Amino acid sequence: MTRYVLTRLGQAALVLWAAFTISFVILFLLPSDPVSMAADASGQGIAVDQVALDQLRARYGLDQSVWVQYWTSLTHSLRGDFGTSIATGQPVTDAIFAALPSTMTLALTGLLFSLIFGVSISFFATYTRKRWLANLLFSLPPLGVAVPTFWVGLILLQFFSFRLHIFPAFGDKGFSSVILPAITLAIPTGAVIAQVLTTSLQATLRSPHVETAYAKGASRWRIQTRHAMRLASIPAFTIAGVLVGNLLAGSVVVETVFSRAGVGRLTQTSVMAQDIPVVQGVVVFASLVFVLVNLAVDLFYPLIDPRIVQTKKSQSESSNELEPAHV
Repeated sequence: MTRYVLTRLGQAALVLWAAFTISFVILFLLPSDPVSMAADASGQGIAVDQVALDQLRARYGLDQSVWVQYWTSLTHSLRGDFGTSIATGQPVTDAIFAALPSTMTLALTGLLFSLIFGVSISFFATYTRKRWLANLLFSLPPLGVAVPTFWVGLILLQFFSFRLHIFPAFGDKGFSSVILPAITLAIPTGAVIAQVLTTSLQATLRSPHVETAYAKGASRWRIQTRHAMRLASIPAFTIAGVLVGNLLAGSVVVETVFSRAGVGRLTQTSVMAQDIPVVQGVVVFASLVFVLVNLAVDLFYPLIDPRIVQTKKSQSESSNELEPAHV
């Protein structure tokens, strides 16, 4: 286990380095000048003294060669220092941590709704004996994946905020302001869960141990809840990293539509301003969350199905027994 964890940590470090490097290259390939954009914040093309611009470039190290800038940014990021925002002058880590609580609240609420949405659809689609209801439930996940997130958000705003006046349309004040953004974020994520879990449940319900449970007189509800759901949840649990990616990517759109201050909104404004330090900090932070979630998923597998560990152990022992004969 120690060797496995060290291997995964090495892979995580490689992913973080790749995310940092790719974002650095893409941002420096853009033709615009972030210092000029920050100096002309109004966007009216106001002329700025060239000497002042050169001083700003020197302050942020943009007057150095690309390789020097890359190495300086990389070594500083290893210490958790992603520099200062070109647009606002605020430290990047402070900007991310200030926007993080709002995004965490939105992401966790959206994850809860997506689990309720995805598990309920997959469970009742495979449980019901009514063909029309099963077909209706089976058709919902592809629709949830296909519908654009911003369109869902606008529809929810129009209906529940502007017409019924149930939830606030914009802002980040109170739990009621989280409901509509969380539902918007949960629909595509829950649809993915429903697709994967439905396919896994259908396969599990056809397995021999389920037929044995039926033969012993177990009820359909007990078989579905006690025998099938736990094993069928493993593939859905595996895509946790994908779900985290969907939540982080969706927060950019959702926080923009609902005018919420968060990491997604920070990413959107930083990309538009070509604020290189902030964008790199957000990319590395998102990558760090992604690799930590995937590592946690791998470590929690034995709690769901201990046979996975036993299978890996048997494979390891078999390979060790074959090595002397092979040599």
